Amino acid sequence: MVVETSSEIDRRPGSARQNTGVGERDFVSLGIALAAVILFVGTAGVVLPALFKAWNGEAASPDVALTNALLLNVALILLGWQRYKSLSAELKARRKSEEEARRLADIDHLTGCFNRRSFTTLLGDRLTHLERREHALAAIALDLDNFKQVNDLYGHQAGDEVLRNTADRIDRLLPDGAILARLGGDEFVCVVPYHPEVPDRVDQLTARMAEQVARPVKCETAMIDITISIGIASSRQLDDMRNGTTSAQSLMHKADIAMYHAKKQGKNRFYWFEPSMENELRFRNELEAGIRRGILNGEFRPYYEQQIDLETGRIVGFEMLARWESPEMGLVGPDIFIPIAEDIAVIGEMSEKLIAQAFQDALAWDASLTLSVNISPVQMRDPWFAQKLLKLLVQHNFPANRLVIEITESCLLENVGMVRSMITSLRNQGVHISLDDFGTGYSSLAQLRSLPFDNLKIDRAFIAELKNEENGAKLVDAILAMSDGLKLPVTAEGIENEIILETLKRMGKMKGQGYHYGRPEPAADVLRRLEEQDLLAKDLPANVTEIDFGKRQPGREGGTRAV
Repeated sequence: MVVETSSEIDRRPGSARQNTGVGERDFVSLGIALAAVILFVGTAGVVLPALFKAWNGEAASPDVALTNALLLNVALILLGWQRYKSLSAELKARRKSEEEARRLADIDHLTGCFNRRSFTTLLGDRLTHLERREHALAAIALDLDNFKQVNDLYGHQAGDEVLRNTADRIDRLLPDGAILARLGGDEFVCVVPYHPEVPDRVDQLTARMAEQVARPVKCETAMIDITISIGIASSRQLDDMRNGTTSAQSLMHKADIAMYHAKKQGKNRFYWFEPSMENELRFRNELEAGIRRGILNGEFRPYYEQQIDLETGRIVGFEMLARWESPEMGLVGPDIFIPIAEDIAVIGEMSEKLIAQAFQDALAWDASLTLSVNISPVQMRDPWFAQKLLKLLVQHNFPANRLVIEITESCLLENVGMVRSMITSLRNQGVHISLDDFGTGYSSLAQLRSLPFDNLKIDRAFIAELKNEENGAKLVDAILAMSDGLKLPVTAEGIENEIILETLKRMGKMKGQGYHYGRPEPAADVLRRLEEQDLLAKDLPANVTEIDFGKRQPGREGGTRAV
């Protein structure tokens, strides 16, 4: 169960109780005033009786010097006391200002939560004193999913409102003794005491957090829906809890790892930390570093898959596919490195280098052969993508009408206006545009009619069903009928055997590709294949020599090791 204990520290510092200690005093001014009082008592004991007798005519007037001293004492008492009161008020105000400055240094100004520095200190103190207790602490890391889109679509003011609402909703669910902090951006963390024998209570608390945060946030312009990914780590998973902030950082790091695992598994969910997650994250970091090095060292190479006219069996072009020739890991397929390259924002640089190399390779092919290039949805978000691609065409003197750009249906969902503009710009220069993986996304007939595509590629999942399912043939027939109505040529990908090939031939004219014709090959193997079929350029580029045709790189067997 989640332990509800009282704590001297509230969940959020904005409502924390302030301890007012005894204020500093101006002892110098107070000492002067007290000395003046003592002197006044001594002087008044002599002057006042003499003055009283003089008023009654019983004695002569008191000594003028003593009278002046008495008056001076009175003045010193009044001035000293006034100065003491003034300095005391000033010191009190300064003390309050310093306390407020310290408080502000410990909180996040937007949400009123603790910040990273203060939270780490508080968590370290709690861990240090936890060993003498039977309870444990659960660190819960929370990160909003796709929060950048909120700022991009609705503005930073709406984003700030989402963050404030998130903090309030989480705070209302936390039990006594819990601490909540915003670490920065859209990342929060809280620590909750719990009994280690019933961790499912932490699960219940976390599930309520996810449910509450997912409620729409009302802003001035819209109702914003957002989800949250959560990672949990227990203090029982620490080797040593006596190292203060070091132990706190270790616990927070484990919660972060679990949270990133939740992101990887699809977001909007939570996971407890497990040691295997740390190994996965370490491998992921190694991959990220390897990808960055690989781009600099030219380890990413274009491989080419044949595209065949099914009616004649003749090669009509190639699709360029990326492969990573890593010195440490060997040949790595795009399903591993492309998602990571997109996450770390290097996919654009990688793709431009691969396309430039593909243009250079394809200049050695017959002028009738096309080059198809897949474009990542991340690249389609770049408003200058079309200009960059056209610049590469000019630099390498590659004919635009031989280039086919393949984009997926998911690109249409993000910003169809920008996609339409890019497609139009490229087609105006002669580049052909193909809709890749057709049937797996959400494109409508209206979009297909409004966007100027030149070709449809039927996803391999539908083609694979042709070998043994009648329903698969009906679906492909429907796609072909629709393409005929839209007057769009079709390419079928994923042709794996003769059965599928013969079925497609009976359905109509189209292009096809797949492992039935061979696996993706490096440039040198493509040149050998084209030489055998007399499909090389009439005037080979100067950089393509006879050595290229006979050269095989060590460890490759005709390109069949491509992933």
